[in-house]
Amino acid sequence: MKNILLLLACTLLFVGCDETKKVIDAAGNVQLSGTYNITAINGRTVNNLGNPMNITFAPLDTSVRGNTGCNSFFGDYTLDLYSLSFADLAVTEKACGEGIMTEENAYLNALRDTGSYGLQEKVLTLYSKNDRSVLLQATKQSNSEQ
Repeated sequence: MKNILLLLACTLLFVGCDETKKVIDAAGNVQLSGTYNITAINGRTVNNLGNPMNITFAPLDTSVRGNTGCNSFFGDYTLDLYSLSFADLAVTEKACGEGIMTEENAYLNALRDTGSYGLQEKVLTLYSKNDRSVLLQATKQSNSEQ
């Protein structure tokens, strides 16, 4: 009888932990929801030589889309507690000036290297999966800007 109760208690503990993780992940998706204007990549202020660089998170289908300053991109993201990663991103292939393309490449590389994130006072920070260095910073747009 004790073994059955112990097994039941362990089962409830694992199910409870899984449900807690699902709630935390859902809250993280809602927290990320919205459009962010990119302000810095690899510690350098973004020049916005072309179109404004941004990223939009859609929590219902965990999709992401944005503008690199020249091209548009879209894809999916995965959120697991504070771990964040982007799946294969599709990017349009329009050619722009050299400065804009350099910033675009830095932006897309930052997304590919993302391993975690922080969000504080409407400032999104993406961190490297290798050494947790800051890859990108962005400010959330207000509802009137979106």
